Amino acid sequence: MFMNKIIASVLFVLLISCRHTEVPRPVGYFRIDFPEKKYKLCDSSMPYRFEYPVYGVIRPDTSKGAEPYWINIEFPAYKGKLHLSYKKVNGNLAQYIEDARKLAYKHTIKADAIDEILIKNDTTGVYGLLYDIKGNAASSVQFFLTDSTHHFLRGALYFSSQPNKDSLMPVIEFFKADVKHFIHSFRWKK
Repeated sequence: MFMNKIIASVLFVLLISCRHTEVPRPVGYFRIDFPEKKYKLCDSSMPYRFEYPVYGVIRPDTSKGAEPYWINIEFPAYKGKLHLSYKKVNGNLAQYIEDARKLAYKHTIKADAIDEILIKNDTTGVYGLLYDIKGNAASSVQFFLTDSTHHFLRGALYFSSQPNKDSLMPVIEFFKADVKHFIHSFRWKK
């Protein structure tokens, strides 16, 4: 009798432990298909020229306070925008550089790290700094370019979506390569 109770108890525990339990699925993200990297030249009436991706659309900046030669390279399929603002240098280069640094470091609150990458091309006269912002910041890539005497250009890459480094990482890396190509192909006009 005692042995029957033990066997029944063991069988009962085995049956209970083998039943199916619901396990929550891990968070997943949609697969994103990227176009082939191809670039075209933008050589308009602006005091600079550059190559940009064929999947980008150049539009003048129409926001309040926009100045001449301010443009946006928009990526509608990815809700992204590379904002470019140009300033003529008149003995105020240090102030422009400091403003660009402050704007990049405003993201410190949400950023895990900010890497600064020096841009120096003596052949083309293009100098600057690229801010590679890691983490859940609103802008993951910012930079400025100058010739040190006449021209200054600041750029910032933004996406119209909630910052989430896990889901946006592939998109950020894809467009970061485009920003680097933009910088490499960038030239000041005489």
